Amino acid sequence: MRFVDEYRREADARKFLTAIERLVTREWTIMEICGGQTHTLIKSGIDRMLPPQITLVHGPGCPVCVTPLELVDRAIAIARRPEVIFTSFGDMLRVPGSAGQAFETASTSGAWRGAQDLLSVKAQGGDVRMVYSPLDAVKLAQKHPDRQVVFFAVGFETTAPGNAMAVWQARQMGLTNFSILCSHVLVPPAMHAILGAPDNRVQAFLAAGHVCTVMGYWQYEPIAAQYRVPIVVTGFEPLDLLQGLYMAIKALEEGRYGVENQYIRAVTRAGNRAAQQLVAEVFEVCDRPWRGIGVIPASGYRLRAEYAAFDAERRFGVGDVTAQESPLCIAGQILQGLKKPHECRAFGRECTPEHPLGAPMVSSEGACAAYFNYGRT
Repeated sequence: MRFVDEYRREADARKFLTAIERLVTREWTIMEICGGQTHTLIKSGIDRMLPPQITLVHGPGCPVCVTPLELVDRAIAIARRPEVIFTSFGDMLRVPGSAGQAFETASTSGAWRGAQDLLSVKAQGGDVRMVYSPLDAVKLAQKHPDRQVVFFAVGFETTAPGNAMAVWQARQMGLTNFSILCSHVLVPPAMHAILGAPDNRVQAFLAAGHVCTVMGYWQYEPIAAQYRVPIVVTGFEPLDLLQGLYMAIKALEEGRYGVENQYIRAVTRAGNRAAQQLVAEVFEVCDRPWRGIGVIPASGYRLRAEYAAFDAERRFGVGDVTAQESPLCIAGQILQGLKKPHECRAFGRECTPEHPLGAPMVSSEGACAAYFNYGRT
């Protein structure tokens, strides 16, 4: 945690806020891509300190939030099998599947809820484990050759190298009892989808610094040019975000577009080439459904044919599992920046962190959880 305090100094924050106030001459709408950035903005109160002309909207950069409901149901179906050790990062364990959603119908008074998530499976006797790395799951497969070990591989480009390494290593070791349930999504196609929508309101982006640490920011340059928007690669501390906002607003006020890098201590234009090469070896680009949004072309990763033996969907035959979203949940509109969490009629009522309807309320990066936890009602 060295050198964190330098990015949280109140005096420096006030300087940025004063500079932003002097810059602004009209209304602007800016989207931060990453859910981690959303939580920092809301927790630190930056959204309330900005001039009223600046509107912040929250993007789809929460990997837990955009994982399709049917993938959660497939994970639950696999985790129930007695021969399986199902592993995942902690956030995915509490995301409700379709059996844990709330539905209102003419025949029900209020909402019906069944408690179904991966933790429920664990409570009912399933072998569900939280891990800190996909390589921990590989070690479990080594340790338990008589069991099938599955890792729930979700995330943006940030987590893709680690998951690719796990699959690559399992292949090198000849493990036949390891597989991943893959739900990787990519940032640039989501930005295209948002900017190309007829009801788009986003005029500038704060791009996620950790994604760009891996992938660089060269992919964003054509997007900025096509839609004539500023994109600022930004870190996650309060001063990172204030500086990123200042840079984005300055570009908007000056009529400039393009990509700028605020997060110079971690990000380069090219990114981590070794990580990119590993990802390209193990994964290939595919169309991918996003929860609440729908299918975005060429917006995800799937295992290449050479690594298909490590595909848990194929191994356990769960590819045909489908699910229906709760009609009460407006997560899709929130993830596209069309609505704020408190505009959902279920927010804080049928939907709370203890009893979530959708992933944005349960995820540690979810916008709904941020609004609930930090009093934006």
